Amino acid sequence: MASTVGLVPITRAYLASYYEKYPLSPLPHDVFRLTAQIRSMSNHFSKDYLPLTQEESILLHEADKQPPVIIDENFWKNREQIEEIIFLLEQSPLLDDEFGIVLGRWKSKFEKTLEKLKSSQIRSSEIVFNSVMKYMPQDIRGALIRIQRDRSERKKEAEVKALVHSGGTIHQRYSLLWKQQMDRRQQLAQLGSATGAYKIIVKYLVGVPQVLLDFVRQINDVDGPMVELQRRYGPPLYSLTTMVLNIRLFLTLWWQRFGEKQLESHQITALEEAIDVYTNEFENLVTFFG
Repeated sequence: MASTVGLVPITRAYLASYYEKYPLSPLPHDVFRLTAQIRSMSNHFSKDYLPLTQEESILLHEADKQPPVIIDENFWKNREQIEEIIFLLEQSPLLDDEFGIVLGRWKSKFEKTLEKLKSSQIRSSEIVFNSVMKYMPQDIRGALIRIQRDRSERKKEAEVKALVHSGGTIHQRYSLLWKQQMDRRQQLAQLGSATGAYKIIVKYLVGVPQVLLDFVRQINDVDGPMVELQRRYGPPLYSLTTMVLNIRLFLTLWWQRFGEKQLESHQITALEEAIDVYTNEFENLVTFFG
């Protein structure tokens, strides 16, 4: 078990001071310019081809909403939109060879971004769990917590596989994945408050720093320490969430009406630039959070 000497309460004030050492560069203006341009292109489609399908109406509403406040939820939402866009690009209508190359390039960019995000999420999950476990007794008590966690992860994996096997949509899969992520956060909170499955285990933990238990207990609180992370680093991520939603909205509107409406060269140029800017900036943000 790691030494607890020097540990201090992990409060919003402490995190604010800590995050001062890690400033985040503002997003380039291109993010906002291209988001507005892509949305304007979508508006032309939606006005010319009313009524919208149910899927299109839902997407339009989603793109207009404020992104979720929780940082983690935004990363999962971006991951969902990226997968939806890749699926759209894989289902593209018959096109000439030149434009097929362009679509292939767009798909490759999103696939690269998706893999980077997946790897980062897996690594972050392990870091959080191992950071907590570092202060746990390295005996049967710590082993029981690891066993409980491994059993829980296997169950989650089986749930996702069952959903996919039954023909679940990408959105349904990500709704489940986010619910599972919230379950993980709840398990951490239970570890701090000695409730649920961890009650008996935590009751007999000796030497676990109270500041650590206090922090994990508050990890889901609306006004807890993690709010400082949202305040400082949330806005750039929220802007990229809005951007990728608008890229997906435009591609969806276009695909539905491909036989009636061909893209003009300036629209293709704007879309390609938006994809370049989004994938580059989002990967930079993933690296920063890592």
